[in-house]
Order: sequence, then C-alpha cells, then structure tokens
Amino acid sequence: MTRYTSYWHDSAPDFAGGTLLPATVDVAVIGSGFTGLGAARRLAMAGRKVVVLEAQTVGFGASGRNGGHLNNGLAHSYLAARTAFGPARAQAMWRAFDDGIDRIVQIIAEEGIDCDFRPAGKLKLASKPAHMDSIARNYAAIRAEVDPDTELLTRADLAREIGSDIFHGAMLQKRSAMMHMGRFVTGLAQAAARHGAMIAEQTPMTALAGEDGAWQINTPRGPIVARQVLVATGAYTGAVLPWFRRRLVPVGSFLIATRPLSATEAQAIMPGNRTCVNSMNIGNYWRLSPDNRLIFGGRARFSARSDQRSDAKAGAILRAAMLRVFPQLAGVEVDHCWGGLVDMTADRYPRAGQANGLWYAMGYSGHGAQLATHLGETVADQMMGLRNGNPFDHLPWGAVPGHTGSPWFLPLVGMYYRARDLVS
Repeated sequence: MTRYTSYWHDSAPDFAGGTLLPATVDVAVIGSGFTGLGAARRLAMAGRKVVVLEAQTVGFGASGRNGGHLNNGLAHSYLAARTAFGPARAQAMWRAFDDGIDRIVQIIAEEGIDCDFRPAGKLKLASKPAHMDSIARNYAAIRAEVDPDTELLTRADLAREIGSDIFHGAMLQKRSAMMHMGRFVTGLAQAAARHGAMIAEQTPMTALAGEDGAWQINTPRGPIVARQVLVATGAYTGAVLPWFRRRLVPVGSFLIATRPLSATEAQAIMPGNRTCVNSMNIGNYWRLSPDNRLIFGGRARFSARSDQRSDAKAGAILRAAMLRVFPQLAGVEVDHCWGGLVDMTADRYPRAGQANGLWYAMGYSGHGAQLATHLGETVADQMMGLRNGNPFDHLPWGAVPGHTGSPWFLPLVGMYYRARDLVS
C-alpha cells in the first residue's frame, strides 16, 4: 500500500532536542531547513545566542521533501546566467553551488553525520534532438569557463548510464552528488544544538515588529526579543512576512518512490547510478535511494497544494512518466508518494542578503538542496560582519505582479509550459 509521506521523513530519526524559549537572543532564525540550521550552527559556533523557530518539525518543508539530489551548477543554463549578469557574476553563482556541495562534505565529516552521501554525477538528458543542440552549446561554455570536468555524452554513450532508449544524449556534470536528505537535516539540527543553538519545534512566528537591533517576535509559547532575524522559510513563508511572500511563488513539487528494487532491477535501469534530470520545461528527475528504490519526481501539477488528494493525483502522473522512461518497471509497486512546496522567484535565481532590516536566504526555485546550507552559513557570516562574497546579494527582486500570497495564476503557467514542451 502506498504511503503518502516523504520517504526521507519515514526513513530518518526524528530530531530530539526541544528547548524552552529564551526571552532574548542575539539571533532568531525562522525555519529549520538546511538554510536555517546551517546558519544557526555557524552562529552558535561563533558564540552567538541563537534560537531557531520552526512552525512544524525539523526538516518539515523542502529540506525533507525533495528528490535527494545535490547537483552542481545553476537551475538555468550557464549561458542564460552569463547573458543576464555578465561572466564574473555568472561564474560566482556557478561556483557557489560547487562550494555548497563541498560544505556539505565538510560538515558531514566534522559532525559525523550518517546520511549516505555519495559523489554520483548528474546527467542532463536531452528529451528531443533539438534539446541536445542547446545542451551542447551550454556544455561548451561551462567546460571553457567554470567546470572543465564536464563531459558531453552521445546517445550511444548513454547505454552505459541508463536503461532507457528515449534520450538523445546528455551532459554529465561530475561534481554532483546525492545523500539521504532526512538523515542529513536531522544530523544538522543535532549538530547545531550541540554547538549551543536552541531549536524550538511547533513554534510558529505569529507576529513581528521592530527594527534591526530590536525585533519583537510573538509565538504561541511566548514573546522573544532578538537583535537580528534571519528568515529561512522559503515556500512556507506566511502572512507575517508579506514583503517576502509577494516575491516568492510556492509551487508544488511531487515525488514517488518504488519498492526496493533487486540488484538486477536497479542495474537494468540505472547502471551509472547517477542523478538524472530531463530537458523538458515540465521535466522529471530521478535517482536510486540508498535501499535501491527509484525516486522519481517532477512538477506533475501546477498547484500550490500538497495534501494526500493532490499528491495522489500527481503520483499517478509521475508513475505514467516513470513508465515512459522505464517501461520495464510496469509491475513494480510505488511505496511512497509525497509532495511539497518549492519557493520560486520570477527569474528562478536565489536571493540572499538583507531587506527592511531582516536577513534572508531563499528562492532556491527547486535547486536548493546543494546550496541552502552553504548560503545559510554565508548570510550568517554577513550578519557577523565577516564576509562580503555572496553572489546572490543585491540582485533586483521586485514583487511578482498580481501576487499577494495565493498563486492563482499557476494553472495558466502550467498551460504555457505544456504548450512550449509540445512545440520545442
């Protein structure tokens, strides 16, 4: 029977380290995903008094509901970033994702986190012949300017990588990796707590007032006064933070996980054992889990809802997409089906810095698992006056026209991208 819960949540220990709320802190971090916990650990290690306020439980949001990929490189093509921001900024953005993976490796070693981290490499698979031309152009620039280890694979090369014949070639980004997201986020929370950060689950921020140096935060468990506030709520940003809410579009992202596959079954579909993403606008992504399940995800439905009914509809769409790639899995059961929200910006580039006195890092646009911990640390350093190197700071970030929190326009966006996939 299919369980409508995240595989990462179900196969990881719960965080056990609740705290009494302090009356005053140096920093209040809102949100206990990778960003918030990465920042809290960094700040606590530097001697700051830190509390993390979490409306649900540690890793409840995107950090515990993603596809398990740690893919280097931007969500966009590198060429698009270079055109938009110039070579220097585009290269800095690209390298921030590499740094993000490196920081995860370092934190795992420093804190002894058991999370099945594995260098894997990522395949960007061409779904149509014309897509291979675009991938090849992007590859040439990437290899020349930011990642000389990137490799271009022909359709014939793919036989050693993937047990499917529907793709026309791929770009292989060798620095990409994978890990068990649930175990990492719990381990990161435990590490932050060991260093002195206080983590308060089931403690939403219900009101915020004041200014940098003297913020008043209300919660159901009582008020807190903080000198600084870091917002790390992503797609789960509520009405208390309207400035951010108008700039982030919450979009549903959905996943299924099969039963554990035998070694023979796993080898037949994923002999290269890498992370994979196809080149469609409404695309799919997949990988094998540590226990050999195929975890297969995608947008599936353009909705800001994620509940069992919505997830079940998306799961049926994803299963059909999975069988188009791997028809040999027709008789394999789906054990898990889940969804979550992704925090999209209008241009799909992350944002991090300070606005209206509040520090923030968010807008990962479905590409944050590899970056969020590092960007949390980066902003924590900025809060302490220790760092200037943040390539996502000072980017223009206007409100999405007509958006006040409920993304009524998502079905129209879905229709647009489906039409583009038909013709390009």
